[in-house]
Amino acid sequence: MKIVGFRELLPATDPNALLDLEAPDPVATGHDILVRVKAVSVNPVDTKVRGRAQPAPGEVRVLGFDAAGVVEAVGESVTLFAPGDEVFYAGAIGRQGSNAELQLVDERIVGRKPASLDFAQAAAMPLTFITAWELLFDRFGVQREGGQGQTLVIIGGAGGVGSALIQLARKLTKLTVVASASRDETRRWVEELGAHHTFDHTKPLVEELKRLGLDAPAYIACLTHSAQHFPQVSEAIALQGKIGVIEADGDLNIRPLQAKAASIHWEYMFARPQGTPDMIEQHRLLTEVADLVDRGVLRTTLTQVVGKIRAADLLEAHRIVERARTVGKVALEGF
Repeated sequence: MKIVGFRELLPATDPNALLDLEAPDPVATGHDILVRVKAVSVNPVDTKVRGRAQPAPGEVRVLGFDAAGVVEAVGESVTLFAPGDEVFYAGAIGRQGSNAELQLVDERIVGRKPASLDFAQAAAMPLTFITAWELLFDRFGVQREGGQGQTLVIIGGAGGVGSALIQLARKLTKLTVVASASRDETRRWVEELGAHHTFDHTKPLVEELKRLGLDAPAYIACLTHSAQHFPQVSEAIALQGKIGVIEADGDLNIRPLQAKAASIHWEYMFARPQGTPDMIEQHRLLTEVADLVDRGVLRTTLTQVVGKIRAADLLEAHRIVERARTVGKVALEGF
């Protein structure tokens, strides 16, 4: 099979940072399904692993987390899927990735592909929608159709996770959704996705909330540059409020949260794929996301198909993501 991988840590500007290679076809056993990959998308985690995770001597690391494709074969313990099924998923951090013609993935973290989407549109969704879903419902503990009279602030509203979180909060809860957008392009995007209000994250958060006539938010999802924004987030959060973080570009000082009895919640969608007792929840939530897409409640966040699943096009996608000004998601389709 064709694969795209790397042997050494190189910047995305180096044409050898990713390589077109070949590898033996994998074989499905146990709970694994073997998927013929049709499309993938690139997330910030792809670029971080490429830049930090040095393969062992002689080893090739295959990147790629988001994918959509067709089940080719199944292991002997598989009960959820059969050959020919169209699926989408975000994979596991410790396994070979989706930048390959064939990929093994545990059935318990896979959902059926939305029938109304093509493969590229579907591949743009899993990692960000899993992250947003787990943050909103599992970490924050917001109830479906709950949150009446409460505010959710999203810093990084136009990115992949923010674009998913806006939709989930607006469509499945009664929260007031306030999303950051500092450019006309991002402001239009988050409003189209359903944000009630927008604010400029380059300005003091408390002042922006006052400008909008909003009380201290019960929930703040800090999805980008968390260390930079955390002092303002700590100042703005309500008494007994909850702060969600998916990354940190520096240390977070949580001491100011004590006087408010506020809490911080890490969301890491790769935790369940490591084998938690409730690992199958990712299968369930992805299947529900697919149902909601097919009913017209949710939409894909794909904004750009960069090219095919090959080294040169994947490197271009990595460069786009590393510029950190992406609206929605970028994908690649076919080999």
